[in-house]
Amino acid sequence: MKQMRLRYAGACRVCSTPLPSGTQAIHEPDTKTVRCLECPSPMSQETEPLPQDSSPAETGAAGSSARREYERRKAKDEERLRAKWGRLGGFAVALSDERQSTKAWERGAVGEERLGARLDSLAGDGLAVVHDRRIPGSKANIDHIVITRQGVWVIDAKRYKGRPELKIEGGILRPRVDKLVVARRDCTKLLDGVLKQLRLVRDLVGDVPVTGALCFVEADWPLIRGAFATRGIHILWPQRLAKMLTQETSGNVDVVAIRESVASRFKPS
Repeated sequence: MKQMRLRYAGACRVCSTPLPSGTQAIHEPDTKTVRCLECPSPMSQETEPLPQDSSPAETGAAGSSARREYERRKAKDEERLRAKWGRLGGFAVALSDERQSTKAWERGAVGEERLGARLDSLAGDGLAVVHDRRIPGSKANIDHIVITRQGVWVIDAKRYKGRPELKIEGGILRPRVDKLVVARRDCTKLLDGVLKQLRLVRDLVGDVPVTGALCFVEADWPLIRGAFATRGIHILWPQRLAKMLTQETSGNVDVVAIRESVASRFKPS
């Protein structure tokens, strides 16, 4: 691995941040990929010890429930093909494309895993992370929860193509309506999901500030600006999120105590 100036545009293997040509980055010849300077190397991630107040079981595995659902659906699809084609079932499975509804779960799992790795690289004294937490009494989950000295972040990871944008309708004569649009699709319902998660976490932590974020891992972000907030939720990419989290170094939040409370209330999925 070596640091170099990119001749061609690319994207960081870890956080998926766009890297225009001319950018200083780390070239990884074994995998023929590039990594931005802010992301740690795989070796450093493997050797960095977990904080003393956490364990892998308590922290959870990013994307684990989405990956399990993908494997379940994939197995069910293959079973259906084998039942339909009998002795030729193996060929049918090999020649058939995965259903889009099944493939979407794998895509989501990869997005959560990539963002989870990025967040794990930030964990340490003053910042704790838990992943894939089950919402009690529901099949839904919270992708990532980060606790800093200034408060708690509830983060929903999405691996969508296209550019996230804020569309504002109404105003003056009509009520203002903010819409989250990605590649011209109305994705406003994603905000409703995060707002519900925020209410649940706020009920638990009381007066501790709680912030929501929708993090789009592979979206078509512009090179300048691009991040925005609506209805109190930050819409951004992994590198931008990491920067905001690492800036929250001053505050009186008991990170260890809040982390234990969150992990106890929201069990791993």
